[in-house]
Amino acid sequence: MLTIRPSTDHDVPAITAIYGHHVTHGTGTFETTPPNESDMAARRADVLAKALPYLVAEREGRVLGFAYCQWFKPRPAYRFSAEDSIYLHPDAAGQGLGRQLLTALTREAEAAGIRKLIAVIGDSDNAASIAVHRALGFEQVGVIKSCGWKFGRWLDIVLMDRPLGEADGTAPAAA
Repeated sequence: MLTIRPSTDHDVPAITAIYGHHVTHGTGTFETTPPNESDMAARRADVLAKALPYLVAEREGRVLGFAYCQWFKPRPAYRFSAEDSIYLHPDAAGQGLGRQLLTALTREAEAAGIRKLIAVIGDSDNAASIAVHRALGFEQVGVIKSCGWKFGRWLDIVLMDRPLGEADGTAPAAA
């Protein structure tokens, strides 16, 4: 049975391994050197310090994926907009885990006061990520062509977004 839950310090080695695979073999991230466990623990702590969600998908004690959101930009005016990130263990691809993680992350982001969730998808050929975001109500709002260089080729980023809660219909309570 799949469980989606808040991540813990104990999950950092699995999170690091999953992300390292995507850095080394994929174009969903434009990072080119896999971060170590200490780096990933610090990144996770930064997300949690902002009271933003950092989730894992686990089956039979094995972490199969993770998802989190981080403020879209560091300036205070962006504090109600967050960028989502989802990474799956290669053995877990195509099983619906990305959709389940993104659904849970969206719910948790809204509960944290986020009004706009933004996907910055590495590589316009990343059909699975684009499809899961579209299926969950994200709309494509742009493509930045050839802005990354990885694996000997230029890569685009696809920008998608989804309003959450009252979106821009009201001022946020913590404005």
